[in-house]
Amino acid sequence: MELGLYSFGDNSRNPLTGSFEPTPTIYAQLIERAKLADEVGLTYFGLGEHHREDYPVSAVSTFLGALSAVTNNIRLGSAVTVLPTKDPVRLFEQFATLDVLSGGRAEITVGTGAYLESYPLFGSDLDGRQEQFTERLELLTRLAKDNPISWKGEFRTPLVDAGIWPRPIQTELPLWVAAGSSLESSERAAKFGANAMYSFLVTGPCDNQPLVEHYREWLKAYGYDPTTRKVGIAGRGLIGENSQQTKDLLFTHWSASMSQTASERGASAPSRADFDSFATESGPVLAGSPNEIVDRLSAMHDTLKHDRYIMHMDVGNVPHAAVMKSIELFGTEVLPRVAHLARTTAPATA
Repeated sequence: MELGLYSFGDNSRNPLTGSFEPTPTIYAQLIERAKLADEVGLTYFGLGEHHREDYPVSAVSTFLGALSAVTNNIRLGSAVTVLPTKDPVRLFEQFATLDVLSGGRAEITVGTGAYLESYPLFGSDLDGRQEQFTERLELLTRLAKDNPISWKGEFRTPLVDAGIWPRPIQTELPLWVAAGSSLESSERAAKFGANAMYSFLVTGPCDNQPLVEHYREWLKAYGYDPTTRKVGIAGRGLIGENSQQTKDLLFTHWSASMSQTASERGASAPSRADFDSFATESGPVLAGSPNEIVDRLSAMHDTLKHDRYIMHMDVGNVPHAAVMKSIELFGTEVLPRVAHLARTTAPATA
């Protein structure tokens, strides 16, 4: 099983000044984290696109290009790119460029986004985002295979024998779809032969086994071999030498971040009891000692047979030193003990 990280570049208000931390500080810390993740052998470093002061990473491909210059082996990708607000041709060009710069390490993960600021910002129709997502995903899939390309859709002008350059080093850029909690989103990922990335933030990953199996079943229904496509699981977590202290630290920053989102959406702020229920043996938060994380990942893999797990460690701007320690432990203590877990996809029945 591959292990990696993802981040939104989480920022937070300094309790002394009431202001957000300087963006250059957040960026410098992300670079240090990516370099360390590469050094300790983790597989993937992803950056999520947002357009907010508390998540100041908006130009993901640009940032990943900078990371490609200071890393050697780790794969670099989005987590996620909000596809309904993007032109697929331009997106493909950007990540093909990243692939060339990184020596063939680029990946793309696309979704409709949990935050919706990009829709009015880029003049996209929020109500029609599902239809636009499906059409743009189809075009993005074609761009990876056809050059020149002729294509016609509903939401953009046609392409007629268009040459798209540069071409990536990889035969095809790995494409992941952020599959939501609906069966339809898993079916859509399968329809286009994309890898599926699931982010289970409020329910236990193993509780969602039917959803993951649904994706594999529909891969076969659409004519794909399920063993040639990957399933990834994304979740929040933090690793430390002292289990309780690690959970307490993550809760402090998780609570602030979740409370902000809840306030914006007219919901109740989560409690410590909520967090503790999430951080149980079967919950979606993986926080604690390396031994606990190994046990949690192994049990998860026994059920889901997934290929990759990526962890969001800097939720709410967890202190940099704690994140760096967590990355170190993830690579040096957790990875060697779960890397042997073989990929065995369950039989597809649909």
